[in-house]
Amino acid sequence: MGRSSTPRAAGTEGVAVDPAVRVGSVSLSNAVMTASGTSGHGDELGRYLDLGALGAVVVKSMMAEPWPGNPAPRLAPVPAGMLNSVGLQGDGIGHWLDRELPDLRAAGATVVASIWGRHVQDYERAAGALQGADPAVVAVEVNLSCPNLDGGKHLFAHDPRAAAEVVEACGAAGLPRWAKLSANTDRVVEVAASVAEAGAEAVTLVNTLLGMVIDPDRAAPVLGSGPAGGGLSGPAIHPVAVRTVFDVHAALPGLPIVGVGGIVDARGAVEMIMAGADAVQVGTASFAEPRTADMVRTGLEHWCSTHGVRAVAELKGCAHG
Repeated sequence: MGRSSTPRAAGTEGVAVDPAVRVGSVSLSNAVMTASGTSGHGDELGRYLDLGALGAVVVKSMMAEPWPGNPAPRLAPVPAGMLNSVGLQGDGIGHWLDRELPDLRAAGATVVASIWGRHVQDYERAAGALQGADPAVVAVEVNLSCPNLDGGKHLFAHDPRAAAEVVEACGAAGLPRWAKLSANTDRVVEVAASVAEAGAEAVTLVNTLLGMVIDPDRAAPVLGSGPAGGGLSGPAIHPVAVRTVFDVHAALPGLPIVGVGGIVDARGAVEMIMAGADAVQVGTASFAEPRTADMVRTGLEHWCSTHGVRAVAELKGCAHG
């Protein structure tokens, strides 16, 4: 299906669908992954679905060393989503490699490791700790939506030069790099171009949006992070994520994209892929229904079958005309 083609209207008889996709050099059995930070570091969702049936499991972002995260409370429900300030709590990559990755491997999962840092050197250490990791780990997602303590008060993802420096340092992993970017800046296309030049094979669009919930009775922020607020996720951010994917694909059509943000069903996944994503991630919806990622996977294939689309990859970018 070319860019000028569109799927036919749903019919009563379906066609066989090839669900496989590629994200840069990484081949995935299908286009649906979990989103980092929404299903733990290991096989937590394994009691609800077959992790090996997903395109990949993207684990919660990790540093090389343990990190305690933010003070409680860390979560707040909002209309059409949630706000969180968990603060990337974790026991470090060494613990993950020894104690949690084996469970994912035993479940047959394809794994994408997500890493973060407060300084460029933090990222480099985290990436280096992944060097030579289990073959089940097929890529490293570089979470750039963290405070840039080396170059200023803004997030790494808001600064093309700082983001590129981090991505370059993460080459220490020896794995394909996916740069996870933020829609909190109007420079997202510029940042995407910069990280691609620095070695990122793909960009993940988008991370949470900055938000805050205030308790009127206390006249104070609800979350323990206080004035820092938290990250908004869920269906409320879906149109923003789709627009970001659309804009980056229009400007950089050769750059692979993983779309994430408010996907709750197959239609949302189709929308994201039509905007320009090669694959998608399902996150916040898993808190309400842990089987959502697998439901989106099967629903996406069914949608393609009933709309005459013989390969999920054919949908990429077709909304651009």
